[in-house]
Amino acid sequence: MAPAVLREELTCPICLSIFKDPVLLRCGHNFCLGCIEKVLRTQDRVSVYICPLCRKRFTNRPALQRNLKLCNIVGVVFPTHQGTHSGVFCTYCILSPVPATKSCLHCEASLCDAHLRVHSKSEEHVLTEPTTSWGNRKCSIHKKLLEYYCTEDAACICASCSLVGEHRGHQVELLNEASEKKKQKLRDVLQKLTTKREKTEKRVQSLQKHRREVQEKAAGVTERLTALIRDIRKQLEDLEKQVLSDLTRQQEQVLLPISDLIQQLQKEKDELTRKMCHIRKLYNMTDPLTLLQEQESHRADFCGAEKGDNEDSERADKQVPAGEDLGEGLISVTLYRGLADIVTDIKKRLYVQVTSDILLDVNTAPNTVNVSGDLKTASWTELNQEWAESSQRFTDNVPQVLSTRSFSSGQHYWEVATSEEGEWGLAVCYASIERQGDASELGKNNKSWALYGNENKCTVVHNTIISPLSHRLSCDRVGILLDYEGGRLSFYELSDPIKHLQTFTATFTEPLHAAFWVGLHARVSIMT
Repeated sequence: MAPAVLREELTCPICLSIFKDPVLLRCGHNFCLGCIEKVLRTQDRVSVYICPLCRKRFTNRPALQRNLKLCNIVGVVFPTHQGTHSGVFCTYCILSPVPATKSCLHCEASLCDAHLRVHSKSEEHVLTEPTTSWGNRKCSIHKKLLEYYCTEDAACICASCSLVGEHRGHQVELLNEASEKKKQKLRDVLQKLTTKREKTEKRVQSLQKHRREVQEKAAGVTERLTALIRDIRKQLEDLEKQVLSDLTRQQEQVLLPISDLIQQLQKEKDELTRKMCHIRKLYNMTDPLTLLQEQESHRADFCGAEKGDNEDSERADKQVPAGEDLGEGLISVTLYRGLADIVTDIKKRLYVQVTSDILLDVNTAPNTVNVSGDLKTASWTELNQEWAESSQRFTDNVPQVLSTRSFSSGQHYWEVATSEEGEWGLAVCYASIERQGDASELGKNNKSWALYGNENKCTVVHNTIISPLSHRLSCDRVGILLDYEGGRLSFYELSDPIKHLQTFTATFTEPLHAAFWVGLHARVSIMT
């Protein structure tokens, strides 16, 4: 055991424990690194730094220099102080607390390194890590050390419990053996959890990667859409300027002759006013001779007033541009053509090709399906359509029809209007789909992907797997988006706002046809 004087020299004056990471101040005093840093942090507030031991003042925050020699001495004399001790001190070190290295369950005492060297080595003196909990190490009934583990009751017991106690006759194991078995189980569980955590971590990384990809894609789409909308806005502004400029020019062309005529008539009005004033003046004369002489001198004016007024009025009326008006028709045509050009440009720049030339193939329609003259509408009918025989035609109990055109590449979009009555189905399928039997119905095979709906429910079907959708349709218009290379088929309800209904993912290996199924009283129409 280290002398008391040596222990005192190796004790921090702040925490009164053996030095841990001792550092030296310029005044020569040593402290634990953590202890002196706490003191200096409190002194930072007033910018006055004082040694806690000698009270020496420092102008600036003192530098802390590690005392390597003192650190080595502490490591040799008190090796357990190199790390953080358990907080349990030696039972036999009375003068000053010394951290314990081990605890003896038999003696119910904790020992430092010095006392441990002279401690009994007999088997009954069981050494463990430093502890102060003695009660849970001994049997509460027999007050003996717990040395065995009862596998039947999963309890730690003493020797008396296994011989004469309530665990007599039970299968028991030594604590070390039982502990090792439990550790093995724990290792197995830990291994499984580690494997599961690794899988979870990979899943998290995959999702994080997917999230980044989605964010990057969304940023790219946002940038392209912003550019597209900005360009549309610019084109609309240019069209507005053009139409308004045409309107202004037409207005000037119409108003110019009207303005000239108004100016001419205003002059004539002023002349007529002058004549009227002169005649009124003559009329008010009382001397007959003067009146008659004045009349003779202005006979030409009087004749003009009597004969020419009607001619002037007729001439002025003829000068009015009869029927001349703004060319609203021309404005409408200009506006229509401008908007049509903008729409055409937008369609070229869209990510999908809006398909408007989908027509129904009457050679695939059964006699229970009526196809409209424009080949855009299919409806269920009781009347036998008496279609000509065709190897491509579905049987009468399969009321469905395919499109004439097929899709083998690219992205395509079309819209379909559905009826409020009856059940209908919208799908895509391979041309090689069966033409008769249950396997020929849309969705009931691996060659078709279908959405069925009516006023009560909505379901999706592929390869005979039926998946009901919780969403109920609120409008009669459905959009279908096909990405052939991407292997995606999506259905959308064209409500306000538009709602996503379902997306199928697949690797398409054959050209696809649009397909339509119409039940009793149902009807579907391809929108143009």
